[in-house]
Amino acid sequence: MSTSPATTAASGRPPAARRGRDRRAVVLPARPGAPRVDGPPPAVAVIGGGIAGLAAATALAERKVAVTVYEKRPYLGGRAGGWPTELSDGTPVTMSRGFHAFFRQYYNLRGLLRRTDPGLERLTGLPDYPLLHAGGLRDSFRHVPRTPPLSALGFVVLSPSFRLRDLRAMNPAAALPLLDVRVPEVYERLDATSAQDFLDAVRFPESARHLAFEVFSRSFFADPRELSAAEMALMFHIYFLGSSEGLLFDVPRAPYPAALWHPLADYLTGHGAELRTDTAVEHVAPTADGGHTVATDHDERRYDAVVLALDTAGLRSLAESCGQLGDRSWRERITRLRTAPPFLVSRLWLDEPVAAERPGFLGTSGFGGLDNISVLERWEDEAARWSARTGGSVVELHAYAVPPDAPRDVEQKRLLDQLHRVYPETRTAGVVDARHVWHDDCPLFPVGRYADRPTVRTPHPGLVVAGDLVRTDLPVALMERAATSGFLAANALLERWGVRGQTLWTVPDRARGALLRALVWGARRPDGTRPADRRRQP
Repeated sequence: MSTSPATTAASGRPPAARRGRDRRAVVLPARPGAPRVDGPPPAVAVIGGGIAGLAAATALAERKVAVTVYEKRPYLGGRAGGWPTELSDGTPVTMSRGFHAFFRQYYNLRGLLRRTDPGLERLTGLPDYPLLHAGGLRDSFRHVPRTPPLSALGFVVLSPSFRLRDLRAMNPAAALPLLDVRVPEVYERLDATSAQDFLDAVRFPESARHLAFEVFSRSFFADPRELSAAEMALMFHIYFLGSSEGLLFDVPRAPYPAALWHPLADYLTGHGAELRTDTAVEHVAPTADGGHTVATDHDERRYDAVVLALDTAGLRSLAESCGQLGDRSWRERITRLRTAPPFLVSRLWLDEPVAAERPGFLGTSGFGGLDNISVLERWEDEAARWSARTGGSVVELHAYAVPPDAPRDVEQKRLLDQLHRVYPETRTAGVVDARHVWHDDCPLFPVGRYADRPTVRTPHPGLVVAGDLVRTDLPVALMERAATSGFLAANALLERWGVRGQTLWTVPDRARGALLRALVWGARRPDGTRPADRRRQP
């Protein structure tokens, strides 16, 4: 039975994440300790109000830590945030950085959202995850079994992208690492290989590659030639062979601020947290007594500990300008972090509707730079009201990993042209209004750079890091990695004060069957060694 926020606060037991349908999900118990801080509360600055920062702030504030959240933008939620704007006809609407899928494997993110929505009633499930290739091939995850290994086998059997002759041509030995993904071992085995080179070695069918694997690599806003194969293999594990939650997902019924972050902001302030939005941190420095000072253009304050929940550029900037953070080696590794190529989100308010049979979300491949199309009135209340009033549609187009030197107006026009190609009925629709959002602040996970990525803990015990760029050694990715790392950062600080932290869940951390593990760990490499031999080496 779910616990309401009020009951949780009264009992002193902050809610834990919960597994979903997967009975093999792994629980990560918090270290034993007191339920909350007893005595004068330590003060913690959380720098960054995205998912990672909000998760850290929530776990700390629930345990009576005095939390201040700094966010440079005027809104919370980070890359899943949103802000108000006004259409040319005077309609107030909410704009965002684009579509996000809240998968059922995101146990810790969903646990964060349960603080204000115990039944997750502000989320709604989409009935399918359809994929379309420009060559005419279509795939769907709606009828794919959810329990591994039937999930992967079912996808192959049901997908028109896999032909018998293609399957015969594949190299099963090269594909074995996908059958038993373990963290961090998967990085030892695959981080030196690009996602594209790995698929080439497997001789994965070209048609299926676009639909089955590029959807993962481009979820990282990265070209498969640059993305570490370890990250792609981890995604394969999380969604196919590691979890029985499946690939269907939920989306918020309302824009992100109303559905997610405004309620969580109220929850945090109700627990005594201070939220300083529209406030950029300019400098962080350790103090002689083991704390840190945090300076903005308004003031400077001292804190007992600091959580750096920043994007790649923000973390790199602080490491470059704050010469006393961590130590020299840590700062040098931070400055080597890279961001993914730019991405474009175009939201169009059309004066005619898209066809009724169009799905709420469609992944695309082979249509120029277009990666997916969302029809927002299919699930979002604000868009549905606009559609009902005007008879039109609110359509969102995504282009991931756009070449950095691409002319923006050209790319925006190209996305519109591809929309007309995929949904021909939109060719006659007029664009009532449009918003185009460009960003290049997503982390890149390039080949061979896993060791450079920061961990939650730093050389200074009062300084921790959170975010989807963080190395957690857990089978998590994207928004779930952000939430999980935020809770881990809070737990690291709470441990110092003898307070019990947040219990977490993840998908299983290895293949689900002994047969699959035996295939992998008994297989010989091209050099004659086995993976198990490598594990026995000192």
